[in-house]
Amino acid sequence: MRTAVVHAAAGSLLLTALAAAPAGGAPRTPAAAPGAAELRGTAVAAARAADRRIDFGPCPAAQDLPETVQCGTVRVPLDYARPDGRQIELTVSRVRATGKDPDNGKRQVPRQGSLVHNPGGPGASGLYFPLMGVLPAFKRVAAAYDLVGYAPRGVGRSAPLSCTDPGTFAQDPTEAPAHPSKTYKAERLARAEAYARSCAERAGDALKHYHSLNNARDLDVLRAALGENRLTFLGSSYGTYFGALYATLFPSHVRRMVFDSAVNPDPERIWYRNNLDQSAAFEDRWADFRAWAARHDDVYGLGATAREVQASYERASARLAKEPAGGKVGPGQLQAAFLKAGYYDDHWPHRAHALSAYLEGDPGPLVEQARTHPEAAAEAENARAVYLAVECNDAPWPTDWAVWDRDNTRLARRAPFETWANVWTNLPCASWPAPRQRPLDVRAGRGELPPTLILAAERDAATPYDGALELHRRLAGSTLVTERDAGSHGLAGGPNACVNGHLEAYLLTGRVPGRRASCAPHPEPEPRPRPAQRPAEALRPAV
Repeated sequence: MRTAVVHAAAGSLLLTALAAAPAGGAPRTPAAAPGAAELRGTAVAAARAADRRIDFGPCPAAQDLPETVQCGTVRVPLDYARPDGRQIELTVSRVRATGKDPDNGKRQVPRQGSLVHNPGGPGASGLYFPLMGVLPAFKRVAAAYDLVGYAPRGVGRSAPLSCTDPGTFAQDPTEAPAHPSKTYKAERLARAEAYARSCAERAGDALKHYHSLNNARDLDVLRAALGENRLTFLGSSYGTYFGALYATLFPSHVRRMVFDSAVNPDPERIWYRNNLDQSAAFEDRWADFRAWAARHDDVYGLGATAREVQASYERASARLAKEPAGGKVGPGQLQAAFLKAGYYDDHWPHRAHALSAYLEGDPGPLVEQARTHPEAAAEAENARAVYLAVECNDAPWPTDWAVWDRDNTRLARRAPFETWANVWTNLPCASWPAPRQRPLDVRAGRGELPPTLILAAERDAATPYDGALELHRRLAGSTLVTERDAGSHGLAGGPNACVNGHLEAYLLTGRVPGRRASCAPHPEPEPRPRPAQRPAEALRPAV
């Protein structure tokens, strides 16, 4: 599953860990728990973290965070089976609860502990999450909670993982054939195999320890280091998956959990089939954009029907194949830019404007929106390396190219927009050199968890709606809030006041609106260019 930022995406997996149990009982060990050594190691690491805590202070200058944000580190074992072995440090950020009612500064608000956020990926950093307290949707939450973000293992300064030289990572301009030739497929397969080998060479034996099992364990050690007996967690996109693993492994450690834009946790879909589902869903979301652009043909001139808008896009792609815009933007960059519009509909006016301007002879807006940025190459390479390490380590993948070719050739006949680009992102998993895990059967019976909250948009392509339904079915006592007829990825803190109302009520009081609730869609974007980034951009899930 590809991320909106580095065209990679969601994956992860499995299973068991034990930490110092808070009052209320010990964590449950699943029937398929991998071993007592890892269980003991997690307990040891959490107990040590609870004693050591986190020494928060000024953030490193490289993080470019304001002085209102504090940073620190938490130590976790690289290998939980060897808690006295190599340790790695995860970078953590925090803004303290204000303690003041935003509507009445004289009224004090009781502190409810820490709210920890993961934005997804895998490979995305949550260090900027504490800044969300300034948004209207989070002001009341920020009064009651310390807002805590962190960079998961492998990400940024947290034992960073790299699979190739960042200087050669961004190759542009690139192609994006909807129906690639045998020669092109063979070339991409060779590149994927070389990438997998490079990951093994650069990371060595540590590579096998970057997976969702350890991400869930790390989360419990972070909980202990924050001094919390029970965890309050907001996971977006991929963050919902290892949040669900955490809830399955540590039900007695859960206080409140929000699953925003849920990954389908069915073990049979982790991760190869989830990627097929995602590619199919992006075709529908691409159709939504084209229909919107057609309704505003008077503004953009891309065509009065979705078919005509498609023709305009294909005309631009063919022209870029012959002469890349600015020498940087080819068909691959064009597809990646419009893929992001499939994640977030507030990108629609900017993308439509850029496509229209390019076809009319002005490549500037398209180059600005679609080109790669060399200064961000190291971050992008790191994010892709972590994404693939987690996703490839997490579950079995087909190792026979013929299976990939058969399944995706069929899918591309009805969903050409994203299918092959998604394949090239994930193909290193076919020849991945590290051991594979078996996905955990995520489940919680009635009464095993406190009420949990699932947020989902019906037409979300990055994490199709069936995933939210499946997670809701597996977590007894969960509540599913659906934004109807909408498809933006990541709802928390977004433009839908109804969704945000349910989120706020749950985090502040624990109240949920019954088993299911729905919200009308947020308004479609206005057909005019707008600033490329809204304030909540940093909260958006990476998957």
